[in-house]
Amino acid sequence: MEELEEGRFSSKALEDFKLIDMAVGGDDKAYAKLLQRYKRPVYHMILKMVRNIDDAEDLTMESFSKAFRSLHKFKKDFTFSTWLFRIATNNTIDYIRKKKLNTLSIENTYTDDDGQSVSIDVEDQGNLDPQEEAIRSQKEELIQVFVSMLPAKYQKLVRLRYFHELSYEEIAVELDAPLGTVKAQLHRARELLYDLVKNKKEHL
Repeated sequence: MEELEEGRFSSKALEDFKLIDMAVGGDDKAYAKLLQRYKRPVYHMILKMVRNIDDAEDLTMESFSKAFRSLHKFKKDFTFSTWLFRIATNNTIDYIRKKKLNTLSIENTYTDDDGQSVSIDVEDQGNLDPQEEAIRSQKEELIQVFVSMLPAKYQKLVRLRYFHELSYEEIAVELDAPLGTVKAQLHRARELLYDLVKNKKEHL
């Protein structure tokens, strides 16, 4: 099997496979290495799709959350980068679809605490299969856990952004805070969430 892999995959891909094995085995540094390797290219790919820096940062964090949460299911039939970019692309397309629906004043689809889809069914628009829905539910659960670990001043910001799906402007109004402050604090909160994702085996 190893000889077959060496023939099919680049040295970087093979190193990724080793990092994945280490990460699944509980090595936090392996998660950090994978994040370090792919955070920038994933971010730039998403930025081309959404053309908004704040949204691209949000979606990059979500993509790694999804990928790391499902890392134990990864099959070495193709490279980690292919798998990761597919997750990031699907997540971003889902976001764009929801945003387009929102502009038509249609209610948001969201997943409640029991993992049940509420309001309109976005999956009817995008043909999401049960596995994709399960990954979405896992992501929501994962972020809920991580948010509870954030300093109190960031928790409300993140909940308003991710769980209530308010815009940056709406959050600024809700908290009676300058827009620049809201953006800066959410950026910091995202960095803290990245750190928690990298160390997830320690907490989950």
